[in-house]
Amino acid sequence: MGSTLVTPLYELYRKHFGFSVIVLTLIYAVYVVGNVLALLFFGRVSDQAGRRRVAMVAIGLAAAGAVVFLFAQSTVWLFIARALLGLAVGIASGTGAAWIAELYGSDSTSRATIATIAGNFTGIGVGPLIAGILAAYAPGALQLPFVFYLVALGATGVLVACCAPETVNSKLRSLRELQVRPRIGVPERIRGQFIAPALTVFASFALGGFYFALLPRMVNQTLRIPNVAVGGAIVFELGITLVVCSLATQNIERQRAMVAGLFGLIPSAALLILAQALHSLPLLLAASAITGCAMALSYRGSLQVVNAIAPAQQRAEVVSCYFIAGFTGNSIPVIGLGVISTFSNALIANSALAIVVVGFAVVALMAQKRYPSTRVLRRAA
Repeated sequence: MGSTLVTPLYELYRKHFGFSVIVLTLIYAVYVVGNVLALLFFGRVSDQAGRRRVAMVAIGLAAAGAVVFLFAQSTVWLFIARALLGLAVGIASGTGAAWIAELYGSDSTSRATIATIAGNFTGIGVGPLIAGILAAYAPGALQLPFVFYLVALGATGVLVACCAPETVNSKLRSLRELQVRPRIGVPERIRGQFIAPALTVFASFALGGFYFALLPRMVNQTLRIPNVAVGGAIVFELGITLVVCSLATQNIERQRAMVAGLFGLIPSAALLILAQALHSLPLLLAASAITGCAMALSYRGSLQVVNAIAPAQQRAEVVSCYFIAGFTGNSIPVIGLGVISTFSNALIANSALAIVVVGFAVVALMAQKRYPSTRVLRRAA
């Protein structure tokens, strides 16, 4: 929730503090810096210190980010708040995914993956919906959403501290014993098979990044709908569609899911541009629904492919590389979009993003055909 709570508020902040679209995209993207730092340096901390202890640290960092947003006095405050939330969500995501997998047990890895995806994207969808409604219909548009978030974090912290069972028997005696040295890499024998899922998550997250950073601006500027709740509701539609599609298609084999998701990204990007060109809210709603399904299939399928081809003793390293590809897709294209929109109009900038998404999807499909992951799986067997 912390990653997208501010999504419908970006335009309000932009008007309040007077920054450009490029700065808006940079504020959005600095969140990814926190994600990557968490992934590189703190990805293994909960294995050593215990899930509950690290989860409480993540909740504390998220609360700190919310407090900075709550009292923000300038654009710099927004950068700091987003970085703190990125760090918090990065730590919490890795810790939570491992925790859920351990609670489900080794016989229910597929159910654990679906539960993790459902938890992540329900929060991603609910955050902008609540923030948009509060900003549109309640006083304190730039404060009340973060008060709500702090209350939610407090309740979560109580539940984690009092009710959540610990699954790691930590023998850590002091912070000096923590191992935080970055450790990522892709073994040479699976690099060919790694290309397709890495490109898939890049393309998928690039399209998602547009929704999470700039969709409310498109609703306000292009569709001429000033109500910030509408933009938040459309992002909610994307997140909930993604969750429902993940649950409904969980029995589809991972490679088929990834390929189907890649094909789905193509009409998703095309419909998004058509909706903007025709100033059509119904087309935008259709684009959001198809995007949610495409992201569900491509994300779930590609992640499961990576987990399947990665050697057991190097799985964390390989999965970290996969997520770095996703975070890169989630930030760099959005920043590029902000730069292009400064020198042209929004339709041209968004079309450039659509071309990038479609291009990466096509290359990923070619890579999947050239380096099918079944080859590695058979060799391992």
